[in-house]
Amino acid sequence: MKNLASIFVFLVCMAWLMFFSACKEKRGEMKTIRYVGSYNRDFNDLNEVHLLEAQRIGVKPLASREAAGHAAKKMVEIESNKVYEVEELTYSIPFLIPEAAELLESIGRNFRDSLKNLNAPEYKVLVTSVTRTEADVKKLRRRNLNASPNSAHRYGTTFDVSWKRFLKIDDKDPVNVEPEKLKMVLASVLKDLKKQNLCYVKHERKQGCFHITVRNK
Repeated sequence: MKNLASIFVFLVCMAWLMFFSACKEKRGEMKTIRYVGSYNRDFNDLNEVHLLEAQRIGVKPLASREAAGHAAKKMVEIESNKVYEVEELTYSIPFLIPEAAELLESIGRNFRDSLKNLNAPEYKVLVTSVTRTEADVKKLRRRNLNASPNSAHRYGTTFDVSWKRFLKIDDKDPVNVEPEKLKMVLASVLKDLKKQNLCYVKHERKQGCFHITVRNK
């Protein structure tokens, strides 16, 4: 009986080893991750550019969160899904105009597809700020004097995506990718979307995010 038990344990262990080896072979060796360009030069659209487009295609600024109910009819609520994660929002509400919501979806989807092509573990981008009411802007400026009182975030067209932090999909995956490498992948995705005139992007060094406004061609 002891021999049979030992054989059973051995077979189970071998099955697990074969399973994990197959998974590793299926993904393949991770390719080299690099970004050709400069974050500050490639993503240098100033606030005035974001603001003009936001005012042209966005909703009217909301006085408060209580007033958001009516304006929400012109926007869509964004929620964490398979391609991006919405962090707990302190100074903004999770609503965007449909075009901006579609852009965010494209960013998240292209980011994960790029990681798959690189044979890298899957991660999700983190959305750190979305639409701000006038009350949100005032509260934020009490905490951060550098925050613009005339922000594109007020029009439902603009959101921030972190380049410092990302959410790993499978915590059991032993392979990890450094945030700086993931930033390179995200930057490549954004650069491609910018070339298609789908968005304006500002590389925010102090805030650790990409500030993104959808464009309506």
